[in-house]
This record gives sequence, structure tokens and C-alpha cells, in this order.
Amino acid sequence: MERVVVSMQDPDQGVRMRSQRLLITVIPHAVTGGDIVAWLAQKFCVSEEEALHLGDLLAQHGYIYPLREPHSLALRPNETPYRFQTPYFWTSTLWPAADLDYAIYLTKKNIRKQGALVEHEKEHYDQLHKKINHMWDLVVMQAQEQLRAAKQRRKGDRLVIACQEKTYWLVNRPPPGAPNMLEQGPERGSCTASWVQMIQSSDFYRQEIEFSRKALGRTRVKSSICLEAYQKFSSQHSLHDPIMSGCLPSNPWITDDDTYWAMNAPMVAAPTKLRVERWAFSFRELLDDPVGRAHFMDFLQKEFSAENLSFWEACEELRFGGQAQIPDLVDTVYQQFLAPGAARWVNIDSRTMERTLEGLRQPHRYVLDDAQLHIYMLMKKGLTV
Repeated sequence: MERVVVSMQDPDQGVRMRSQRLLITVIPHAVTGGDIVAWLAQKFCVSEEEALHLGDLLAQHGYIYPLREPHSLALRPNETPYRFQTPYFWTSTLWPAADLDYAIYLTKKNIRKQGALVEHEKEHYDQLHKKINHMWDLVVMQAQEQLRAAKQRRKGDRLVIACQEKTYWLVNRPPPGAPNMLEQGPERGSCTASWVQMIQSSDFYRQEIEFSRKALGRTRVKSSICLEAYQKFSSQHSLHDPIMSGCLPSNPWITDDDTYWAMNAPMVAAPTKLRVERWAFSFRELLDDPVGRAHFMDFLQKEFSAENLSFWEACEELRFGGQAQIPDLVDTVYQQFLAPGAARWVNIDSRTMERTLEGLRQPHRYVLDDAQLHIYMLMKKGLTV
């Protein structure tokens, strides 16, 4: 469609353009409906009826718009003047028809015509007023500013811009009973040609087969199981959510009492009951809490395995530490926990050690992830036994 519109505007072989007089206003670069139908019939060697149908589609999709009756997007094969829509308003540009822009357009029209909106426009105006009431002052200000700027233009330019806007909103916000052309086409994108070429190639089908094979082998979880797990998680954490269950002894967000922050500081002598209960949710909850991790360290020291948690903390420091210190941190952790005869040697299986030693040739912040995960699972298993 757009290639046809571009060809129609060719200065040598396109539709003949001339100035049209509307009462006392002269509109430049206008074409008549009869000239459009004649050009389409000659260009594509079709009958006049088929050319009229094609021109009607161009008008319904907003590529051409009438200057006399802009409320009707239809092509009339007579002397009715039309103009070509600016490419900024073409449907393929993918500009979203936002509610804010439509509200500004209706407000501007309501101010200019002193409330004389069409019935469906009044309904949209009321709905938008309720929907974006929090920014309605901005809508009115923008509408007044655009009207003030329009008064400085020539009358012919004001008429053309008004018809362009009305055509754009007739396409993107059609009145009740009118067909919504954007739901039927044309394709709102510029990748149609490349998509057709991709379908015709063997690479496309090879990718589809590979994707389908992976999809068949992918494990899936029933929605009922997911919902049950989500419900269990919500009920478990509801009492620990300050918004859902409130804050004790007071809410520091709405009062000046900061006792809640003091009781839930990172390191306190006596943690609250709710804080201790969170440690039972998961092993990760226990390690994420500094107080819980300190109590867990005391437990590991009694079990003569405190080096496991120290190694895990050193890996966390490496992962979130500065980039410049990474080589030194990697070497320190290796010499302290992994090297033969290390002072605090940790027990890692041979396969994990091989992957770790291979990664140490080019140290980075994630080089000890496999070893850290192995120690993490050992600590978790030892805690649950």
C-alpha cells in the first residue's frame, strides 16, 4: 500500500496535483477522487470498479483523506478534493495511539467547538477524564497550547492539519459500527518481505524443527502445582510482610518511632521471633540473615566444619567484590581453602576440583561457583540430617 502511495506522489508519473479552492481557502497539493481512480486503473490495468475499491482501501487505512467531509473515510470518484497523509501518521510507523494523545485531541476539539462533540466522542471524552483524571490539567494545558500555536498558522494549513488529525483518529479510534482496519491489516511492520524470504529458506524449517524438539523434551509443571506452591508461599510469608500484617511495636513509615528498625537491625543481640521463624523457610534465608549466619557458624564450629561456611562467605565476597581485587581474592581463597595442605581445607569432589583448577588459569569473579555450590549443598544436607 505504501509503495502505491509513494508512486502516486511521483511528480512525473504520479497523480496530477493542483491547488483546490474551498470557499475562500486555497489548499495546495490536492488531488481529486476521480484522478485517483483513473490513475489506479491505468497503473494496474484494472477496471474502474476495482480501481475504486483499491482507492477506497487507501482511504480507509488513512493514506489519503478528504478535505470536505473528513468524518467519512471513503473515496468518491468525482471532484472531491483529497490529500496524501503525511508519513508520520502512516499505520506502519507503529506509533501507539496513546490515550493521552487522544484526550488532548478531544479536549482541543471540545474547546474549539464549545462542547459540540459527536456522541461516541463524548463517551470517550468522559471515560478518559475519569481514567487520567490525575493528569487532566496537563491535557487541558497541552490542548490550549496547540490551539494557540494553530492560530499563528495560515487558514489553509490549519484546515490541512485538522483533517490529518481527524483521519488519524478515525483510523485508530473508529466510531461504533465502523470497521477497525488495524485489526484486518495491512501488516503493521516493515519485516513482511524478510519474513517471506525466511519462510522459503531451509534454515527457517531447520530452526523450527530444533525448537520443537527442545520443546518436546522440556519438563513442564502443571498449573495446579504452581498455584499450590504460590499459595503456600503467600500464606507462609504473609505474617512476615509489614504491609500485610502490620509492624510491631509501631510502623516507622507513618510514625516517628524507629523501634522497628532497631529491633530488625542486621546485627542484634536478641533477634525477634518472626525473624527466627524466617530461618526455617529455607537454608538461603538463614544464610542471608547476618544473625542467622552467626548462629550457624557457632553450630558448625561445634561440628568441626566451620571452614565450609568461611569458604562460602569468601566466595560471596569474591562475587560481589571490586574488579581490581579479583586476582588477589581468587589466589587468597585458593591458598586458604583449596590448595594441597591448606590451613582450612574444604572437602570438594575431584570433578569439581578439576573444573575449578581449569578456571583458575584465567580468574574471574565466578570461577569458584561450582565449588561454592558443592559446599552449599553439603552444609544444607548436614543441617537437614
